[in-house]
Amino acid sequence: MDDRHMAEIIRLLEKELKKRELPIVSQLAHERRNPFEILISTLLSLRTKDEVTAAATERLFALASTPEEMLRHSEEEIQKAIYPVGFYRNKAATILHVCRELIARFHSLVPETLEELLTLKGVGRKTANLVFSLGFNGAGLCVDTHVHRISNRLGYVRTKTPEETEFALREKLPVKYWSRYNTLLVAFGRNTCRPISPLCSDCPVAALCDRIGVTKSR
Repeated sequence: MDDRHMAEIIRLLEKELKKRELPIVSQLAHERRNPFEILISTLLSLRTKDEVTAAATERLFALASTPEEMLRHSEEEIQKAIYPVGFYRNKAATILHVCRELIARFHSLVPETLEELLTLKGVGRKTANLVFSLGFNGAGLCVDTHVHRISNRLGYVRTKTPEETEFALREKLPVKYWSRYNTLLVAFGRNTCRPISPLCSDCPVAALCDRIGVTKSR
């Protein structure tokens, strides 16, 4: 894919997104840009469907909305609030650990830099970039499986892992697109550019895509 086509792809995907529902963490950021809620909901969303994450987030923040309030509840109470998110027992422990760290190290505030976010237990590059971009409007570039797959399928990068994709995109994707790129590609990947048998016949960017690795489509 010609790099010059990326601006047109972004424009088309922005238009397409107006027909779709935003991913849950993006919805939360759009409604309330609260870094703590974005951080916790992102942790809950890992390997969990959006509708499950949305309900769990609502139950949890009805119970507690600050690190101090969260620590007034037992691990079992947190588990009950977030069930049935994936790995809910581990996530309950991680949430309480993160809250303790925020209080002890960051005056109860979510750190505003990517480097500091990455020091929190359970926070990898994907989560840190998402919180940095959605919570602080920073130049974060969140790469999950959708972003990794589609960026390669388009022919924009040639990488083997999401982490490789992040750094490849940092080299060539204009910074002005970074914070929006994940939201656009996650919505696009769930609805059209699916992992198996993508809906190429109904794809708004089909004419600009190299279809790398696509052997079967609809």
